[in-house]
Amino acid sequence: MRSAQNEVKIDNRLALNIEQIKGYQTLREKILTVIRQAICNGQLKPGEKVGEPELAKQFGISRTPIREAFRQLESEGYLQVVPRKGVVVAELSQRDKKEYFAIKGVLEGYAAQVATLLLTDKAQNRLETLAEKLQQSAAKGDVNEHFKERNEFHEIFLKAADNHKLHEMIQHLEAKFSQLHLMSLEVEGRMRVSASEHGLIVSAFKAKNSELAGALVTKSVAACCDALMSR
Repeated sequence: MRSAQNEVKIDNRLALNIEQIKGYQTLREKILTVIRQAICNGQLKPGEKVGEPELAKQFGISRTPIREAFRQLESEGYLQVVPRKGVVVAELSQRDKKEYFAIKGVLEGYAAQVATLLLTDKAQNRLETLAEKLQQSAAKGDVNEHFKERNEFHEIFLKAADNHKLHEMIQHLEAKFSQLHLMSLEVEGRMRVSASEHGLIVSAFKAKNSELAGALVTKSVAACCDALMSR
């Protein structure tokens, strides 16, 4: 039977087992990871209150490591202190969102350009399969499946670019802002456009047109931003 201290429950919706998080030595670090993941995957929404006493009680620990984790998460931009409300999940401004997509578009566009001549036949075939799956998930209106397939598609050409620092930078951005992509896909008609965009990207890869592939990826990321701004 699980001990109560091994779970975090927030508003009776979120339950995460900290024992599943590997490679960490301290409870504070585990708490940091749990809350980061909850924010990034959308279980904790922007503006939602994150209660220190509730977390301390549900972890079965004192408030000290919770408070330390909150300070760290605040410095990273995940949490913010709102007067008379307490600690809440940080809400991104329109400028934050635009800057994120602008940076990501440039980085991923460059990665696609480099990857074009480095993609193996196996990788190209998988990209073509994923492009078809994106069409199917868009037709079904399955946002989560489309998001998963889109992520795999991008991960393939990012790895093919064979630039570890570039990959690391993009992964860092994705870890913090991936929820924005999911939100953009929820905009009516965006999944159909996304599927079409990735079909064109596959064609550019297949034609070994690196300049076009890079431009199409950058354009697709910008379209995500436009969709999100229209919400």
